[in-house]
Amino acid sequence: MNTILFPGSFDPFTLGHASLVERGLRLFDHIVIAVGINEAKKGWIPAEERIAALRRLYAGEPRVTIASYSGLTVDFATQIGTKCILRGVRTVADYQYEMNMADINHRLSALETIVLFSEPQHAAISSSVVRELASFGRDIQEFLPEGLKYNF
Repeated sequence: MNTILFPGSFDPFTLGHASLVERGLRLFDHIVIAVGINEAKKGWIPAEERIAALRRLYAGEPRVTIASYSGLTVDFATQIGTKCILRGVRTVADYQYEMNMADINHRLSALETIVLFSEPQHAAISSSVVRELASFGRDIQEFLPEGLKYNF
């Protein structure tokens, strides 16, 4: 099976993330969406809730698995037996960051990074923007995939 790893904090998982999963499934047989757990960072949405919400969202899609991991992404990729990770790029700044990470990941484990550029309608949507809007009491549902619900 041709599997790709889609790692991130997904705090929250946005329309842009969902678009990458949909497009990634056109290229790969299976996607592992992996919620990275960093104990040093307090997430906006608890990690357990992010994982549960993603499992509910993709419950009907057998080609998507939801997982969590801590530590290096390259180590988790090895653990699940893939040599590819999926990343999205919205801006030039994203591109520079992802290029540097791809280089390091490849040096560490020959992990290949597949980059998909954001669709124009999702380019302005980032998890940090969505969190900021929510912090001011704005409805953020239009930036989240249909059916994605958090229990908070």
